[in-house]
Amino acid sequence: MNFYNGIAFMFCRTVKWAVVGFLALYAPNADSASSNWAETAQTKVRIIAGTEGVGNSRELRLGLQFQLQPGWKIYWRSPGDAGFPPTVKWDGSRNLAGAGIQWPAPVRFSVLGLETLGYKEEVVFPIAASAATTLEAVSVKAQVRYLTCNDICIPYEANLSMHLPAGDVGPSKHGHLIDRFRASVPGDGSAHGLKIDTLRSLKDGQGMRLQLVASAQTAFTQPDVFFEGAPGLTFGKPNVNMINGRSRALIDVSVDGLDGLNDDKGPTLDNRTFVVTLVDGKRAAELSLVARPRAPLATLTPDPPSRDDVSIFSILLLAIIGGLILNLMPCVLPVLSLKLLGLVQHGGGNTRAARAGFLASAAGIIASFLVLAGALASLKIGGMVVGWGIQFQQPWFLTSMAALITLFACNLWGFFEVRLPQTIFDFSVRAGNTNGLGGHFLQGSFATLLATPCSAPFLGTAVGFALAGGTADILLVFTALGLGMALPYLLIAVFPKTATWLPKPGPWMIKLKIVLGFALVAAGAWILTVLAGTTSATGAWIIAGLMAASGGVLYWAHKIVHAGVKLSAPALLATFLIATTTPNWLPQSTTSGGKIDNTIWEPFDEAAIPKLLAGGKTVYVDVTADWCITCLVNKGMVLGDQQVNDLLSSRKIIAMQADWTKPSDTISQYLAKHGRYGIPFNIVYGPKKPDGVVLPELLSARIVLDAFDTANDQILTTKNNR
Repeated sequence: MNFYNGIAFMFCRTVKWAVVGFLALYAPNADSASSNWAETAQTKVRIIAGTEGVGNSRELRLGLQFQLQPGWKIYWRSPGDAGFPPTVKWDGSRNLAGAGIQWPAPVRFSVLGLETLGYKEEVVFPIAASAATTLEAVSVKAQVRYLTCNDICIPYEANLSMHLPAGDVGPSKHGHLIDRFRASVPGDGSAHGLKIDTLRSLKDGQGMRLQLVASAQTAFTQPDVFFEGAPGLTFGKPNVNMINGRSRALIDVSVDGLDGLNDDKGPTLDNRTFVVTLVDGKRAAELSLVARPRAPLATLTPDPPSRDDVSIFSILLLAIIGGLILNLMPCVLPVLSLKLLGLVQHGGGNTRAARAGFLASAAGIIASFLVLAGALASLKIGGMVVGWGIQFQQPWFLTSMAALITLFACNLWGFFEVRLPQTIFDFSVRAGNTNGLGGHFLQGSFATLLATPCSAPFLGTAVGFALAGGTADILLVFTALGLGMALPYLLIAVFPKTATWLPKPGPWMIKLKIVLGFALVAAGAWILTVLAGTTSATGAWIIAGLMAASGGVLYWAHKIVHAGVKLSAPALLATFLIATTTPNWLPQSTTSGGKIDNTIWEPFDEAAIPKLLAGGKTVYVDVTADWCITCLVNKGMVLGDQQVNDLLSSRKIIAMQADWTKPSDTISQYLAKHGRYGIPFNIVYGPKKPDGVVLPELLSARIVLDAFDTANDQILTTKNNR
């Protein structure tokens, strides 16, 4: 169909100018939520804020951001054998009551026997700050002193200033970056399943050493530990032995500098207090505890070294299966419509055209997954929290999708047609496909776009692995997802004669196009309901009216001018202009997203969960969103089940719902703590499982009931659970 070729041609040009505009919009110093960079040949440093202004809360979300050239580092609060940490003075600041640096978990640098602790490439130190007076502007002035080292060490000072106006407290583009590094500030370890059990002080020949015992709910990978104690003490590189199937770690650290201790405890480690920071990959724990003298432990047999439990090959297999299952998810109804139309167009046709068309569609799917992977990798490198389907939180994306679906539906109804330049059309003819390979490529891209609000079995595991890893992991996994979703197309391309089993083209196709057009309209209506949650019902009705008006203009343009495109082109352009500019003035929703059924569900409050567990309650958390089709399926088919509903209504159960329809830093951090980057996410906390029992993406009543039994000391899922 020539329309698809035209859209593909226009799409490429639109993307080019959109990228240019995006880069211009977010050029350096374009926002008020940061200071200017203080740059040297090795470093860049600035102050950033998580909000655009100061509202009616005294709390301020600030961060001290460093970017370092390759090979250069700065130091942690306890730098190790050399160096000194960054320090900040806030002299000259106005309406700033207090500010304290928080320290993300560091990495270890071992050079010529010297052990130092710090950061490389990029780090943001979250700053716990408060305004002296609410609803008044805050002027931040920071004098930063720091040391950066490579083969040589250079001390620097930077004077930074930033002004936060009173009023607008909307999130800034730096909020996700601050929150990402705040999530890496070590806590007590419970959120990551880490526990620091005991610390012993032991004789070691003429000296002494510390021995730490730590445990993990899931197996350790490569733990490291950092000690802070009395001034003058230095700590060697840890010797780590894994025991009990890598669920426990026995860590020994030699300590020097005892002779320099001249306090009342003398030259000993016994009964001294240490701050212990345990780091294992992206999870960390921190605890202050006293080293107790104990006799040396009996020799333990360490676990043999083993490879990672999950290989990249198994993850890629899960990604292929997850991508294939996406074709069966309910959110892909519009995609199925386009597939059916493609099959009908090839019914009774030649196999060469069928093969070319379906290969082009498969290429569109895989290419779109690669584009999505590149975008997510870029956002992650830029410090933003990324996840599967997060674009559906943005009003501009939803309005653009509504406009695109409107155009597809109008084209199916015959309201207009876009003709390609003759050279492109001739290329399609030579390829054996007069409908245009570009159109089929666009169909595959459109299929991918509409599939992103869905989650499927195996999909969450694969995406979580990818987004927790590096750029190469993201590209590999998303390529496998694309291959999985493209498998039906590739099978038809390999066996093109299957397309000839369908009825030959005829007048009945016109009626089928009308039906498929209404299927797309249904998908557009669903997108408008999501838009109502992110902006307001009024905004969704405005977009619906504009899309209907655009469809009417296209219809009358086609009626008046048989060539179609002459009057349709301005209407087509107007539709996309409306879609891209309307979000700037849509009325904003005053809620966080969808409505919560207060008869069962309570708003999500992570801080309340430990208190509820201590009071004998069991807590069920459902992270959902209006744009998550899989979440809606779970809600309708499982959470609405009578037995599950009765259980959630029990006085012993607290059901919390976290609505991620709109961006939420709190929910993003909560998901990140559990290694998740998409939804649905469901978890049950109970006396036996205070760290929670994580449920799969697709639920069943039996899965939910079994999770409650696993998390509790007693069976709760009998019929008389009230």
